[in-house]
Amino acid sequence: MCGIWALFGSDECLSVQCLSAMKIAHRGPDAFRFENVNGFTNCCFGFHRLAVVDQLYGMQPIRVKKFPYLWLCYNGEIYNFKQLQKQFGFEYQTLVDGEVILHLYNRGGIEQTASMLDGVFAFILLDTANRKVFLARDTYGVRPLFKVLTDDGFLGVCSEAKGLINLKHSTSLCSKVEPFLPGHYEVLDLKPSGKVASVELVKFHSCKDEPLHVVCDTVEALPSAGFDLETVKSNIRILFENAVRKRLMAHRRIGCLLSGGLDSSLVAAVLLKLMKEININYPLQTFAIGMENSPDLLAARKVAAHIGSEHHEVILNTEEGIQAIEEVIFSLETYDITTIRASIGMYLVSKYIRKKTDSVVIFSGEGSDELTQGYIYFHKAPSPEEAAEESERLLKELYLFDVLRADRTTAAHGLELRVPFLDHRFTSYYLSLPAELRIPKNGIEKYLLRLSFEDSNLLPKEILWRPKEAFSDGIASVKKSWFSILQDYIDQQVDDLLLEKAAEKYPFNPPKTKESYYYRQIFEKHYPGRSSWLPHYWMPRWVKATDPSARTLKHYKSATQE
Repeated sequence: MCGIWALFGSDECLSVQCLSAMKIAHRGPDAFRFENVNGFTNCCFGFHRLAVVDQLYGMQPIRVKKFPYLWLCYNGEIYNFKQLQKQFGFEYQTLVDGEVILHLYNRGGIEQTASMLDGVFAFILLDTANRKVFLARDTYGVRPLFKVLTDDGFLGVCSEAKGLINLKHSTSLCSKVEPFLPGHYEVLDLKPSGKVASVELVKFHSCKDEPLHVVCDTVEALPSAGFDLETVKSNIRILFENAVRKRLMAHRRIGCLLSGGLDSSLVAAVLLKLMKEININYPLQTFAIGMENSPDLLAARKVAAHIGSEHHEVILNTEEGIQAIEEVIFSLETYDITTIRASIGMYLVSKYIRKKTDSVVIFSGEGSDELTQGYIYFHKAPSPEEAAEESERLLKELYLFDVLRADRTTAAHGLELRVPFLDHRFTSYYLSLPAELRIPKNGIEKYLLRLSFEDSNLLPKEILWRPKEAFSDGIASVKKSWFSILQDYIDQQVDDLLLEKAAEKYPFNPPKTKESYYYRQIFEKHYPGRSSWLPHYWMPRWVKATDPSARTLKHYKSATQE
């Protein structure tokens, strides 16, 4: 996890513009560098480094003697860089996994480069010999990337939008800053003036398609094909374990978030098993957050005891949670209701990890709910086919919601997130399964995933089959839910009259509740006029819902009241 920033064709003094790059300094607390591009005095790169691999030669932009005309600034981890080296005979000059991008590009161009990378990435590649600039982002947008391109060819690129919104330019002070689409690369011509012109934007991978880099995977071919249940369960276990194994690549200490729910518990259990197998000689630290005696804390404690991790509990203080709201919204760059709610706990546990421990590479369970149909409302799907379509829609929009939350809340504290459920190979296999296999069964969501690990003894049975909690209930105390505490506080902050006139003040995505209004006010304070960053609120489907929380759904209520 790092922070990348680049400008092409700036009319303003670069030393002034570089102040904007400092807005993402939290992403790379170990070192930073600004570098001008030879022959282009109005182009430069900025880089904030979190040193996870190659402590000595990991600074960026990466340049190697073999390709003096290539400049690379990237944020991410390429898990198959050694397999690609073996496959194509690449001669690396550093231990940096991202160096493979230069070699792939030299060998086969940008299309092959983006398609052959197994990992998470956002990168800016400059080819001064051919006067081209390339931007690319991984399939699910696990690593963030934003850009601004003016009509006269000034381009700004950054890991977070906050590094672009205050850039100065002669023709426009408020050009449209927008997220770069996941699973795409863009080709731009670099003019002698340093300005650019977009040539094409290409989608190089869809979540359903088996990735091209499967030929360089550590599990080359699955032992058996077909969709009989035992084969499917075995393949799910093999591919998930493989997804965790490849993400062990790190020179810094590994930890894991652990809510006590199915997803994070599976990640933690498989992670600890594999760390023992490769003789990592420190205990796995796991981290849970919640109010005193909350369901999540109790469940996480049970999992940690079962797997044998060094477990840390962070007690959520009501006042601290409320005070963090503004910081969280500033970090997230969104006003989406459920994203903000769920981010408060993750932001505070990340803060604890950074201050109190030496874990830096943090595993988490993001992506499972979208992939394996874990949201409560999937019980209401009209058909397996519609459930499958909804699953794909959620995966395509992850970069606006859960993946955004997971990146920003950890990056705000200089941590690097790893999400094995979003492994390209694992997700494409799961999505290839017949739609009726993937739906909730017997009133239980993620039924197939749970069934696949039932005989593994990785987790206690009551955790493996634990129903999904609404996040605000999972971290709540038995006395009062975090959801209720939030509502009570916000009710005092927003006048009824303000809410009545919300649609006039905020015509795009108008707030419908006091909570939504409160978040929107804070967002507009930091990012005025940028409401289009959120195309729509996250809301459940197939039900009449005005609130995104699972706690408002009938199925959830009946399950929690039993």
